[in-house]
Amino acid sequence: MPPTPYLFFDGHCQAAIDFYQKAIGAEVAMLVRFKDAPEPKPPGDDNMILHATLRMGGGEIMLSDGYAKGKPEFKGFSLSLTAKDPADARRMFDALSEGGSITMPLGPTFFSPCFGMLADRFGVGWMVIVQPAG
Repeated sequence: MPPTPYLFFDGHCQAAIDFYQKAIGAEVAMLVRFKDAPEPKPPGDDNMILHATLRMGGGEIMLSDGYAKGKPEFKGFSLSLTAKDPADARRMFDALSEGGSITMPLGPTFFSPCFGMLADRFGVGWMVIVQPAG
């Protein structure tokens, strides 16, 4: 079984889910709010997300508002999406970079006909790649 990234958004999980649904067509496979937890309930707003699973591109990520304090920092990793062609890569890259920052502009490299890196509006790192033919 492959490992599944689990991201904590410190109160911004619903906004992240909405963004990933719009940007890359993520599908909600599971969503549990704090109010749905058995007693004793976790501390925090009842509408905060205790756990969510999103499916995208054949993989999954898990998300939560969690118990983090302050702004979450997503450092030392990136999520990678494989696009079917450069146009698909451009669509995903542009959507994910809206409100974020581009680390490496999308374009051809020595290892891919189309590759780019960005941090989305939540600070999550993404790499978008088209696999070379052959």
